[in-house]
Amino acid sequence: MIWYILVVGILLPESLAHPGFFTSIGQMTDLIHTEKDLVTSLKDYIKAEEDKLEQIKKWAEKLDRLTSTATKDPEGFVGHPVNAFKLMKRLNTEWSELENLVLKDMSDGFISNLTIQRQYFPNDEDQVGAAKALLRLQDTYNLDTDTISKGDLPGVKHKSFLTVEDCFELGKVAYTEADYYHTELWMEQALRQLDEGEVSTIDKVSVLDYLSYAVYQQGDLDKALLLTKKLLELDPEHQRANGNLKYFEYIMAKDKDANKSSSDDQSDQKTTLKKKGAAVDYLPERQKYEMLCRGEGIKMTPRRQKKLFCRYHDGNRNPKFILAPAKQEDEWDKPRIIRFHDIISDAEIEIVKDLAKPRLSRATVHDPETGKLTTAQYRVSKSAWLSGYENPVVSRINMRIQDLTGLDVSTAEELQVANYGVGGQYEPHFDFARKDEPDAFKELGTGNRIATWLFYMSDVLAGGATVFPEVGASVWPKKGTAVFWYNLFASGEGDYSTRHAACPVLVGNKWVSNKWLHERGQEFRRPCTLSELE
Repeated sequence: MIWYILVVGILLPESLAHPGFFTSIGQMTDLIHTEKDLVTSLKDYIKAEEDKLEQIKKWAEKLDRLTSTATKDPEGFVGHPVNAFKLMKRLNTEWSELENLVLKDMSDGFISNLTIQRQYFPNDEDQVGAAKALLRLQDTYNLDTDTISKGDLPGVKHKSFLTVEDCFELGKVAYTEADYYHTELWMEQALRQLDEGEVSTIDKVSVLDYLSYAVYQQGDLDKALLLTKKLLELDPEHQRANGNLKYFEYIMAKDKDANKSSSDDQSDQKTTLKKKGAAVDYLPERQKYEMLCRGEGIKMTPRRQKKLFCRYHDGNRNPKFILAPAKQEDEWDKPRIIRFHDIISDAEIEIVKDLAKPRLSRATVHDPETGKLTTAQYRVSKSAWLSGYENPVVSRINMRIQDLTGLDVSTAEELQVANYGVGGQYEPHFDFARKDEPDAFKELGTGNRIATWLFYMSDVLAGGATVFPEVGASVWPKKGTAVFWYNLFASGEGDYSTRHAACPVLVGNKWVSNKWLHERGQEFRRPCTLSELE
């Protein structure tokens, strides 16, 4: 309670409104054009102001010469009737014109344009969402703050740097989320850049204020005390820091007395008690997922690798693929994941993207409690649904999936197109409905999702893999390819090894489209077996 009173002065940002630009790189590109338009408008305004100042400057130079001559012999100067007339005219008329010129507002065009464009600007949620994405990328790809701040990311074309203000903002975003680990990292980075001499509007006192609190919250009282003393050296009158110093010293003294009386008992416990931890080979799903995203922890043995092949596939003698069979590659054995190469052309990709872009909206997930669709932090992307009847390209793609899989697409869901945002991801999930979700696809009336077909419609410079944490598999995006796997065994039981995730996009722009095929219509195309796991 004492600490709460002491730190209550640190302000929190206002509440946020709605999901926006940060969830789709594709839509963020529109902002680049918006900003370019504003820069052009700003330059026009600057030119208008310069022209105005040039006119005023000419007036000033002319009048300076005139008054310099007149003040040397005022009586003689106005004794000339023409000079007397012009003096009357200047002071009565021309100075009023100059006043109007000075008062003329040249910013109307720029302000009007800015007002119109502002309705399309990102809001607080976009800024915070982009900041959280950087923190997510930092964790997933084991990046230190200095690497991110210097923009040393793999595959980058346009290197960019973070200023002290940027690092401070990232620390504040983490702070508002009670994420004191990242608060400490980014406030230390801001402090480091200030120590290196970077000029900034943020001072060390502000950084140390947040940093000392973040360190205290993580239990490092000694470091929090040290940072507080450093803050007071810079600002001896800092009210919160002075209060915190007394509080820290009081806690440390209290802990010292308590530790002294029980030091022997604690020493015995340390030598005799052993915590029973997790098995050495056990890794929580989150850790498995992040390792696979980095290309680590892939569980494909050489012996299994030898059984994976590439082949030409004619869709079971489908006339469309007899003369031009599809290129097929085994990506994984259990579950069986197949990649089709050169299966969608660049022209088709552009048409699909153009159809989807105007309809892109924040991707949603099923809320198991309400049964309704809702947005979630673990799915950062925008998506749109395309029907086969609205464009022949979409219809042709649907039929291609049917011809190559042998499954009926008439009961499948529409083609879903997704574009991932800053650090865009979809954390581990199942595509099929589990037994505790019997009504997940009830409205469709087509049964469960029997299989998934996923097109990669862009190359990704870094990150963005599709990973399967249960089996240790990673599938990397490659433009023009598609991957296919069954979510259900032939018996209709769910294959839990197909739990998968879309890793955060580190650098680049990830476009995918997927087709979820359902059970109905497949009764004779994929007959049921007697064994649950076949």
